[in-house]
Amino acid sequence: MFNSVKQSLKQLAKQGKPNNKQKIRENARVFSDFNHFLGFGFGSGLSPIAPGTMGTIAAIPVYLLMVLTLPTWLYISLTILFFIVGIRICQKVSDDLKVHDFSGIVWDEVVGYLITMMFLPVTWELIIIGFFVFRFFDVIKPWPIGWLDKHVSGGFGIMIDDVLAGLFSWVVMILISQYWLTTSLWPVNF
Repeated sequence: MFNSVKQSLKQLAKQGKPNNKQKIRENARVFSDFNHFLGFGFGSGLSPIAPGTMGTIAAIPVYLLMVLTLPTWLYISLTILFFIVGIRICQKVSDDLKVHDFSGIVWDEVVGYLITMMFLPVTWELIIIGFFVFRFFDVIKPWPIGWLDKHVSGGFGIMIDDVLAGLFSWVVMILISQYWLTTSLWPVNF
């Protein structure tokens, strides 16, 4: 009986302690280090629930700001720049946290979503569909995305699987938008 009470007390004590992911999030300097701020997707990666999804949600205003104010060539150039700089950002944050590809590092989701939405008409329907299509490929990780995720390390490894998920998603989104455009089901742009 004494042992079961002792085990129950240990379990209660553990419940009050943060788990490893909580400790890592607490060590992130999101609001004092610009690399961490971007790496954690403007803070969205701090979410204890589905940080990748939260990072993709955080990408939507970035997408809207870029697509509604920039010419296409600059949108593409910035997306490429975000990828290149993202390699360094993700590597730095990963090194600081001492964890490779920590789930809270979501800059790769931001870049992946920007790739997903390239060259598409701007409608709320496509923004939502693009979100779900990108999340699908990012979570399921079909070949070669899953292979790259497991075999390529460092900042490049963190970024490349989401870039490929974005490219897969972009192909699906182009097909969806072309189908809607040719079948007169396309909604009004906002």
